[in-house]
Amino acid sequence: MIVLFDFDGVIADTESQYTIFWDKKGKEYLGLDNFGLMIKGQTFKQIAAGPFKDNLRELYEEIEPELNEFERTMSYEYVPGALEFMQSLKAAGIRTAIVTSSHNVKMANAYRAHPELLEVVDRILTSNDFSKSKPDPECFLKGMEVLGGKPEETIVFEDSLHGIAAGRAAGAKVIGLTTTNKSEVLTPLCDMVIDDFTQISLEDL
Repeated sequence: MIVLFDFDGVIADTESQYTIFWDKKGKEYLGLDNFGLMIKGQTFKQIAAGPFKDNLRELYEEIEPELNEFERTMSYEYVPGALEFMQSLKAAGIRTAIVTSSHNVKMANAYRAHPELLEVVDRILTSNDFSKSKPDPECFLKGMEVLGGKPEETIVFEDSLHGIAAGRAAGAKVIGLTTTNKSEVLTPLCDMVIDDFTQISLEDL
């Protein structure tokens, strides 16, 4: 068995912060409400190529520095039980990786807040390691490859609908967290749904 974790909304309780940021930008640039929920699980490039595509130059020149500063100062508190669960997997000799749509610069901020992240998993893969973004399964297939695992022996922890779709497309079992979407939305899409890692143990896998 190998275990792959998304980062935002799975290990770090950051999604509510991103929602506030992108809701503000969606209103400012597009006149849209609740934009943060619309783009959950997408990379900055995906967002730029979607509703923002007509403002691409303005997006990168104005929003990217704001996003970088936001990520530098945001809180990276753990989802309850996340660190302890990852530690239990490591102690049991189970191979693990963080597979995130975030880029290396953003993740460096997370490492400053939690340097133990670099030790508690076997690998960390970021958007710098992939050519395609979720819901494409490339990122999770790459995670399986670097850990030497097969789809049928892989468990993916995700919170976003794009991430869940990517895990499914990669052939993995998917456990959804309700940090972003409600349980009733996730239940038909996942093998198991939890609120946080206090609700799961190694034996449940």
